[in-house]
Amino acid sequence: MEKYDLAIIGSGPGGEKAAIQAAKLGKSVCVIEKDKPGGSCVHTGTIPSKTLRESVRYLSLTKQRAVYGISISLDKNLTIDRLMHRKVATILSLSDRLERNFERNGVVYKTGMAVFTGPHRLKIRTEGEAEEEIEADKVIIAVGTSPYRPEWVDFTHPRVVDSDKILGLHQIPKSLTIIGAGVIACEYATIFSNLGVKVNLVNPRMEVLDFLDKEISNMLTYLMRESGIRIRLGEKLVKVETDEENVMAHMESGKVVKSDFLLYANGRTGNTLGLGLDTIGLQVNSRHQLEVNESYQTELPHVYAVGDVIGAPSLAATAMDQGRIAALHAFGQSVEKPKFDMTPTGIYTIPEISMVGATEEELTQARIPYEVGAANYKEIARGQIMGTTMGRLKLLFHRETLELLGVHIIGDYATDLVHIGQTVMAFHGTIEFFIDHVFNYPTFSECYRVAALNGINRL
Repeated sequence: MEKYDLAIIGSGPGGEKAAIQAAKLGKSVCVIEKDKPGGSCVHTGTIPSKTLRESVRYLSLTKQRAVYGISISLDKNLTIDRLMHRKVATILSLSDRLERNFERNGVVYKTGMAVFTGPHRLKIRTEGEAEEEIEADKVIIAVGTSPYRPEWVDFTHPRVVDSDKILGLHQIPKSLTIIGAGVIACEYATIFSNLGVKVNLVNPRMEVLDFLDKEISNMLTYLMRESGIRIRLGEKLVKVETDEENVMAHMESGKVVKSDFLLYANGRTGNTLGLGLDTIGLQVNSRHQLEVNESYQTELPHVYAVGDVIGAPSLAATAMDQGRIAALHAFGQSVEKPKFDMTPTGIYTIPEISMVGATEEELTQARIPYEVGAANYKEIARGQIMGTTMGRLKLLFHRETLELLGVHIIGDYATDLVHIGQTVMAFHGTIEFFIDHVFNYPTFSECYRVAALNGINRL
């Protein structure tokens, strides 16, 4: 039986970083993945969906920029496959990079399903091959999640899909009903709306993305409605009926929403079934996710869990950091927590959204005296040059000390721009930084300077 210092189940962002970190410590590492390296992030989630989004964004921007005298119309026979022609090349490139990275660092990669047969033992089942068993001093579970599928919704019907299955559609539908108004639901709503699809977004809550700063959330809601998305708030799905051409979504209120396809995107569930966790006494919650401590240990100290399988924030970026920290802790390395622990949030709607730090609502509740400085893309030369005038950057800062407390952006390149504010916040900087320092011109980064001046003028 092969023995390792560390066995990792799953090769997504968390599993990969954990493996490389342990290998850098000189430990013997085995990664077990049911398919190709990268997990759902590379093969069915983040990368494929963002590839589709980038293609659609390109088309939507071209249509918007009449300033260049460009006019386009979509091919009536346009398919999802054609829009995602870069997907295969991107996935293969990322998957190959992971394999080379494992090989270069001496990480053993095994394909198959891992099942606990004991606290330190894992059986690896590979279709068509003999089972093998390995032993490991430490184990990290990084199996990720899958779309949540309620039993009363018939996902075997070709017109009822989840966020994985929708990427397999060959023809662009004329109409689409999306159940849920979380990040995934909103991203797909804007993607398909920009393709000319009539989209219904059904949300059991009364707000869209209610964790965002309310002004940004309201702007997104407005832009979604402007693009033709029918947002139905406070509606609960209770029944789904299908026929050969339509899907009828029945609401608790009695409303019936009819469309070509239905996308159920209301939550995700941990991929822990079949791991044999009951064999080692580990329990999961109602969404099959694991509870961990601040070092990502489960109830068994030698078994760790990282990434989406432990719940929020369920971001690839945070999973990477969790994997690294778990591997360091597993082998007795001291892990100093950064003084600045605010994680930026990136949402790839069209337009995209990003934020770091506090919202206006949080600062109000905490009774912190703050002021707002804002800049609109239409005020910025780069926005006018590119024809991208729909966007806003908002800074929240302390009225007395001028310390930057939050950054909220909606518009193109928001997920890149947010890191400027994040860096200033990490050093407890003030908005005077943006006024006193030179920014390249013309760039969208100039929004920071304009917003800072706008905020100073409010005092």
